[in-house]
Amino acid sequence: MKGKDLVSAAMGSAFFAVPYVALATPILPAIAIGAAAFTASELVFSSFKPKETLKTTNITLYEKLTKAKRENKQIITLIPKIDSIEIRECLNHIHDTVDKIIKEIEKNPRKEKNIKNFFDYYLPVLVKITVRYDEIENQRLVSSEGKSFMKKADLMIKNTKDAFDTILASLYQKDIMDADAEMKIYDMMMDADGITSGNSIMKGVKNEK
Repeated sequence: MKGKDLVSAAMGSAFFAVPYVALATPILPAIAIGAAAFTASELVFSSFKPKETLKTTNITLYEKLTKAKRENKQIITLIPKIDSIEIRECLNHIHDTVDKIIKEIEKNPRKEKNIKNFFDYYLPVLVKITVRYDEIENQRLVSSEGKSFMKKADLMIKNTKDAFDTILASLYQKDIMDADAEMKIYDMMMDADGITSGNSIMKGVKNEK
């Protein structure tokens, strides 16, 4: 029995015993008073029930998202240090996309299983390479190795921008498909009831193509 249940039971017993023993109340009304006291106590305790959060329900994912937020913040701090305007724009876009991915996973934790590599590998490696990119760029290395790294890092960051967009879109894919199916059913029912005036959703979409 939980602590709150013990307290409720004690209150119920007290509210039964006092009328029954001290006030000579008949047993049935005393039992009713005790039961009412127990129920009231349970309701009071349930109103103080702590709100469930990701931290309390899935600490592993909570810590993973906290780490991702730190890494995304690191991207923002690196952007002003980058000379290339094109790469700065890519990193700004990546930062916004990562922020959207984090928020969507916070809202729907079950979706995390579809993009585990994102948090465990893609994001941390991107940050690592971007830090190295900034270091080499600021040191003005002109060696063939330095130039080769910068070209590869340029391409990696640009490709990552598109890849992260794809990852974000994948999180909404099932939701979009479900909503699309819902619209089709909605449209069919309205058409069947003769209230669309020939201007159904599906026909409108086909005509726009």
